[in-house]
Amino acid sequence: MNPLSELDARISGCSACPRLVAWREEVGRVKRAAYMDWTYWARPVPGFGPADASMLAIGLAPAAHGGNRTGRMFTGDRSGDVLYKAMYELGLASSPVAESMDDGLTLRGVRVTSPVHCAPPENKPTPGERDMCRPWLVRELELLGPRLRSAVILGAFGWQAALPAFTAAGWRVPKPRPRFAHGTRVTLERAEDSGHSGAGVGVGAGPGPVTLYGCFHVSQRNTFTGRLTPDMLKDVLRDAAGEAGIPPYASPYAPLYALPDGQR
Repeated sequence: MNPLSELDARISGCSACPRLVAWREEVGRVKRAAYMDWTYWARPVPGFGPADASMLAIGLAPAAHGGNRTGRMFTGDRSGDVLYKAMYELGLASSPVAESMDDGLTLRGVRVTSPVHCAPPENKPTPGERDMCRPWLVRELELLGPRLRSAVILGAFGWQAALPAFTAAGWRVPKPRPRFAHGTRVTLERAEDSGHSGAGVGVGAGPGPVTLYGCFHVSQRNTFTGRLTPDMLKDVLRDAAGEAGIPPYASPYAPLYALPDGQR
């Protein structure tokens, strides 16, 4: 088992936040009418994607009847439908649909995670719960560090939670701290005195700069109102993939209509 898989297993067994434990388990018992035949995951949801990812997508927390039901990030809910469809059209995901852990979906060059790994009531973790969960994200960043080159951060909560995690993992956040906005782009240099060896997944060259991209969250509130359109999302993901060195449309995952002119 590689270090990232070990981390995922440890995350799945966490019970540090009593309110979140009670909520995720209650949701799993009561269920939603449409999912009465499901056995809910009802545990912390680890990140999803390859161990050698050079790009991250960072959300907020699992949805009560999405990730908390299926056990995989952005899987089984409307937000995930939007995110994975956009990734598929850019050749980053093998399918535009994410339904369950055993649906065969794989990601290319990108990993999906969140700063809070348990489904919170009303999708609102407390500051204390955010801070309690931060060491998991810090460790994930440390393990990805040797390869990580970009991160798309979905929403203001994710932005506020991720910046301290990047600092703790050894990157230098500019002062004053960058504010979240859709389309924001900030490059974090590696802190010279961070004390991080960069020894993790993909050991080789030491960790380098990482560029953060702000993007409105793929919530129904944003996508239904048009605040975030599919093209807006794909523009950010495309820029981040380019920064991460993920060749566009180099995978058979990409649909024919997504290929650039002259390559069809």
